[in-house]
Amino acid sequence: MKVYIIGAGPGDPELITVKGARLIAECPVILYTGSLVPTEVLRTARDDAKILDSSGMTLDEIMDVLREAHAAGHDVARVHTGDPSIFGSTAEQIRRMSDAGIEYEIIPGVSSFVAAAAVLGKELTLPELSQTVIVSRVEGRTPMPEGEKLADLARHGSTMVLFLSITLLKKIEDELIPVLGDDCPIAVVHKATMPDQKIVRGTLATIREQVRAEGLNSQSMIIVGRVLTSTDFADSRLYATDFTHRFRRKKVIAKLEEE
Repeated sequence: MKVYIIGAGPGDPELITVKGARLIAECPVILYTGSLVPTEVLRTARDDAKILDSSGMTLDEIMDVLREAHAAGHDVARVHTGDPSIFGSTAEQIRRMSDAGIEYEIIPGVSSFVAAAAVLGKELTLPELSQTVIVSRVEGRTPMPEGEKLADLARHGSTMVLFLSITLLKKIEDELIPVLGDDCPIAVVHKATMPDQKIVRGTLATIREQVRAEGLNSQSMIIVGRVLTSTDFADSRLYATDFTHRFRRKKVIAKLEEE
């Protein structure tokens, strides 16, 4: 018996991995986060599968389901949204499964932050502008560790991706404007890749009112950084005519010799 912790992707049911879809089709028990994972993701489930929505369960109740399946020798598809390794609330389940001797395997998924970048049509790392992506959240009911306050992270000047922070835009303004400037670009993507997806683009000075006008207060990804609007960034060296690597070395050397 094994529990498969499956990343279902950002919402579009076609963005689940082939392996994730196969396991959902095979497992006799499916425990999914119904508040975030669309039921279309479960369309491959077998007719006799026991399907349970964990959105209203406590951790103890989730573990009761896993222990019962373990005792019966039934594999479980534990289906989470996005990718389980990023704000997935999976670590506490893994800790308890380890204590209970329940074997598990993590199946990665498409994270909502890369889905947001995709629907924005943007690359988050641009040469000589930002080569780092900081994935974090704004401090709310869950305190941030020392050194990970929003202003501390912003001083790097890197692209910032903020989960679980759509209701804290005032705090984002207050902490980021002194560091990045009120003209710094920001984008909010609500339900990326889903039919009711919404995109709001603005600056740190304007975004709060723009989001309020759209009525967005949940399931939204926030991306902050100059990569969102820059058009004069340097080209990557990867495809430069004088840049050699093991796949292009002979071709580049031959061209240089001709010259």
